[in-house]
Amino acid sequence: MKILFVKISLLLLVAGVLPPKKKITLWLIGDSTMSVKQVKAYPETGWGMPFVYFWDSTVTVQNLAQNGRSTRSFMTENRWQPAVDKMEAGDYVFVQFGHNDEVPTKATYTTEKDFAANLLQYINDTKSKGAIPVLLTPVARRKFTNGKIEETHEVYAAIVRRVAKENKVVLIDLDEQSQELLQQWGEEGSVHLFNHLRAGEHPNYPEGKEDNTHFNELGARKMAELVLASVRTQLPALAERIITVPVKK
Repeated sequence: MKILFVKISLLLLVAGVLPPKKKITLWLIGDSTMSVKQVKAYPETGWGMPFVYFWDSTVTVQNLAQNGRSTRSFMTENRWQPAVDKMEAGDYVFVQFGHNDEVPTKATYTTEKDFAANLLQYINDTKSKGAIPVLLTPVARRKFTNGKIEETHEVYAAIVRRVAKENKVVLIDLDEQSQELLQQWGEEGSVHLFNHLRAGEHPNYPEGKEDNTHFNELGARKMAELVLASVRTQLPALAERIITVPVKK
């Protein structure tokens, strides 16, 4: 049977006809830095919003990320299990938390031990459906000291890295990559990637806004591009589904 399958595949290849790619879902599970925003929040933009436009017709992106959620609250609010129920073999599940887990004063605070355990549950639940888990470290905040970007997720990002390594799961180190990007833009230039607005500049924020955690449209696209760059190098089968735009010469 295996030999017959190989022969058929070779015949299709010779004929220039390949079987169509199986349609898959790419699930985005995370917090406000990834989520789809309500119109009243614009121009605040989660990086998952522009991310949907980079894929061919075989990929459906389901962005289930929600503002203010942690690994724990996303599950206790029954946002995770419905996704697990709908997952199919071959799907990809990108999990990015940390912003709300790591703050002791927030109701969503998750201890370091529980944070690691929750990440493991996301991994195991995903694998149980034949889907492919991908862990992402939390995207960087804009915080500079003397012109140098500061690490604000040191402990929880390290936990994500450790859990990914111990469980042989693909890691997209968005914390590290976004820090490098912000450093390239500099303390002043990086303002243009975040939801910073002067008073009267936008009707949604009549008194202005200085938000160093959430992105504007440009910042969200830049973060999405970082994730896509990692997909190209670490997830080649998924990368085949990224839309390639011909460059005019």
